[in-house]
Amino acid sequence: MKKVEAVIRREKLNNVRDALESIGVPSMNVIEVSGSGEQKEFKQQWRASEYSVHLIPRIRLETVVSDQNAEAVAHEILKAAWTGSVGDGIIFITPIEEVVRVRTGEKGEDAI
Repeated sequence: MKKVEAVIRREKLNNVRDALESIGVPSMNVIEVSGSGEQKEFKQQWRASEYSVHLIPRIRLETVVSDQNAEAVAHEILKAAWTGSVGDGIIFITPIEEVVRVRTGEKGEDAI
């Protein structure tokens, strides 16, 4: 099993969710995060005062899939989240040792 984790632009969440559902990946966790990467600070204005934003708001999406589906999931996220601009995000694929569904006690791929 693999965990596919993506940090994406907020406005791309619906596109990514729809793309994953279309390939049979309905379950995911979505977390609001802030961070920095290649996209550096930017200036905002509020009531005639300018200020710098150093941590950019993003969405972190996580899902666990079988080994053979991980690349397809990452590819769908890439297609749905892409704008071609700095700050599009990043995708991580990491191994998962075990999964246990709390309600049923199912383990492994049966639990996902």
